[in-house]
Parts: sequence; structure tokens; C-alpha cells
Amino acid sequence: MIKGGKSVYGASVGILMLEARFPRILGDMGNAGTWGFPVHYRVVRDASPDRVVRQGAKGLLDAFRIAAQDLEADGVDGITTNCGFLSIFQDELSAAVDVPVLTSSLMQLRAVNALLPSSRRAGILTVSRSSLTEAHLAAAGVPEGTPIGTTEGRAHFTEAILGNSPELDPVMAEADNVGAAEDLVAAHPDIGAIVLECTNMTPYAAAIRAATGLPVFSHVSLVNWFQSSLSPPDWPRRT
Repeated sequence: MIKGGKSVYGASVGILMLEARFPRILGDMGNAGTWGFPVHYRVVRDASPDRVVRQGAKGLLDAFRIAAQDLEADGVDGITTNCGFLSIFQDELSAAVDVPVLTSSLMQLRAVNALLPSSRRAGILTVSRSSLTEAHLAAAGVPEGTPIGTTEGRAHFTEAILGNSPELDPVMAEADNVGAAEDLVAAHPDIGAIVLECTNMTPYAAAIRAATGLPVFSHVSLVNWFQSSLSPPDWPRRT
């Protein structure tokens, strides 16, 4: 006998998506081809990149809370988001549902630090340093004084994402991300790993790794870990 009760089966991870129109290339959380497992998307209407990042997601908590509850009702086993700045809603979204919630890539900072020698620490690469507040960092448990670099003010990437442009130049975007990472490491030689705050940076993780020689942690790699706990492999039993 098989027990039911869900509307959707086979997608253990539900993703709360910002409402955006910029191209989501392979590696971006919003491209379903990025995942090696099924995911269940829910777009939060009026949650534009500018409103969530530059305007602090003001007035959007209820919309995200309802969308999270909808994902849970559909049958997902865990919920994440596609913007690191949503760390500010971690407590509220966790309280709104009965499944695990992972709002931000920034939540892995302490774990990454634990992997490194005591003389090294992780640094953050963000899409907008001017918008990343102490409240965002504290909500994600980021240690005080963590080095932060940004693509803000460079040629293309930040404005394409936060400006919600219908066009994206992956070559220029990669150059912005690599350049920002190199500047971050040059300014803080004790950095031993890089955590990408912005989920749209993941397509450039390999290039950042090649340029800096450092491990690069993204929200995609974190969600892969998250999903493995929600749907662990059923290994064949040996007798």
C-alpha cells in the first residue's frame, strides 16, 4: 500500500523565485537544467531583483511567507530561495512552514570557515556591497569582519541582474565576477575560500576558481547538499 497526501511528487526542493526577466543561463538556479534532480518553482510576484536587493525586500515578507506555504502544501520537503539577500526572512519563513528552510548562500560561511586552517577565512562575493547590511549578515550567521567583495560598479553583471535587463553578456559577466574575486583576494591575502552570495554568480564559479586557486562555494552547491539530506540515496543492501 502506498500512502499519498501530496500534490507534487519527486521534487523534494521547492525554490522561491524572484520575478525577473534577465536570461537564466545554465548554472543559474532559475534554469531547471542546472539541477541533477527535479525542483519545484514558485515565483513571488512583484519581488523584483531591485526591490529585494536595493530596497531591502520591504513589504514582501507576506508574499514570501504565502509562497513558502504554497510550496509546502504542494508537497516539497524543503524550501530555498534564489537570492542571498533573503537571509533577512530566514526566521520568519522557518516559522511559517514545517519543513526546513534555507534562504541564503551566506548561511554556509561558518561551515566553510571550519574547513579552513586557522590562519585562513572565507570571503564573500556579492552583487551589491552597498545593499548588503549588517542585518543580512547577522541573519545568516556571518562572522563579524568577514571580507566582502562585489561586482558592483563594474561593467555589466550587477546592472544586468539588478536592472532586470532582458539581455546578458556571459563573457562580460564572467569578467566582472573574476575581476571582483581577484580584487577581494588581493585586498585580503588570508582568504582561503570564496562564498558567492548571489545565486546568479554560480555560472562563473569555475572561472573564479581557476583565477584565484581557491575553493568556491555557491548556493547551487549548498542546495545540492540540502537536497541530499531530503532525498538521500537508497543504497543497495548487502547481505
